[in-house]
Amino acid sequence: MDYVNLGRSGLKVSRLCLGTMNFGPVTGEEDSFTIMDRAHELGINFFDTANVYGWKQGEGITEKILGNWFAKGGGRREKTVVATKLYGSMGDWPNDNLLSALNIRRACDASLKRMRTDYIDIYQAHHVDRSTPFDEFWEAMEVLRQQGKILYVGSSNFAGWHIAKAQETAARRGTFGLVSEQSHYNLLTREVELEVLPACADYGLGVIPWSPLAGGLLGGVLRKTDKGRSATENMVKELDKHRDKIERYEKFCDELGEEPAYVALAWLLTRPAVTAPIIGPRTVEQLDGTLRTLEVTLDEQALARLDEIFPGHRTAPEDYAW
Repeated sequence: MDYVNLGRSGLKVSRLCLGTMNFGPVTGEEDSFTIMDRAHELGINFFDTANVYGWKQGEGITEKILGNWFAKGGGRREKTVVATKLYGSMGDWPNDNLLSALNIRRACDASLKRMRTDYIDIYQAHHVDRSTPFDEFWEAMEVLRQQGKILYVGSSNFAGWHIAKAQETAARRGTFGLVSEQSHYNLLTREVELEVLPACADYGLGVIPWSPLAGGLLGGVLRKTDKGRSATENMVKELDKHRDKIERYEKFCDELGEEPAYVALAWLLTRPAVTAPIIGPRTVEQLDGTLRTLEVTLDEQALARLDEIFPGHRTAPEDYAW
C-alpha cells in the first residue's frame, strides 16, 4: 500500500479510503468488522463515515459499528485515520443540523460517544451551510481543536468559491483551514474540474472523490445485467442515458484486459489533487479485488481514450471562454 500526505498536511493516508456507508443498512456488524480488519491487513488506514449513515434519524448506526470495532482493541483505533461528517439532520429540532456553532459542538460530542474515541482525525462539513458565516464555523472548529477533540477539518460538496472563502477566512484568523474536500467525481461526473479541483490544488486540499464508480455504472454494469443480475430502477434509467458511453468504456477495458471498476478508480488516482477515492465494499471479496486498482497503469494514450469517451472540463474560465 502506498501512503501520501493528505493535501498540504503531514498526515499520511492510504491511496484508497474505506467508505462505511453500507455498514448497518447493507452489511451487518460482524461482516463490517471483518471488512475493517481486512482493510488494515491490506494497509488501508483511511476510513470515512458520517453521523447520518445508517439512515435512521438520530441513531448514528454506522458510527456505532465503528465504535464497537474500535472497542475490540488490538490497535484498531490507533491504526485508523477516521473521518466523519456533520450537517444532516440528527433530530427534529431547529439546531439538530447544519453548521451552527451549537450543532458543531453537539454533533462532535455525539460522534465521539458513538465511536468510543476521544478524538476525530478529520471532522468534515458534509455540505456547505449558506446560513452560517465562516467566522462562526471556524471559531467552533478552533474550540474543538483546542479541546483536542478534532485534529483536522475537511469539507464535502463545497463549490470552488466556498473553498476559497473558507480558506481566506481561516487565513485571516491565523488557522490552518481545510485539509480536504470530498467531491462527487468520476469519469461520468467531471464538473469539479472547472473550479473545485483547481481551488483544492491551489489551497493545498486533498480531494477525496465519492461515488467513484458513478453508483455502479462504471463497475461493469453491462456485464452484470447480461448475466441477469438485478439493477435498481434508477440504475436502469441512468444506464439508458449513458449506454453508448458505457458500451464504449467496457469495450476499452476489455482491450486493456482490466475490470471497469479498477480502471475507473485508477483514473481518479491520476487526477490533480486527488488523494484517495472512497471505496464502499459490501464484502471482503469486493475489498480484496479493489486492491488491483493500485496495479493498473494508464498511459497517456489510455488517458486520452478515456477523455474521448467521457469528455471532461478545462479549468474555468478557459472551459467556456477564450
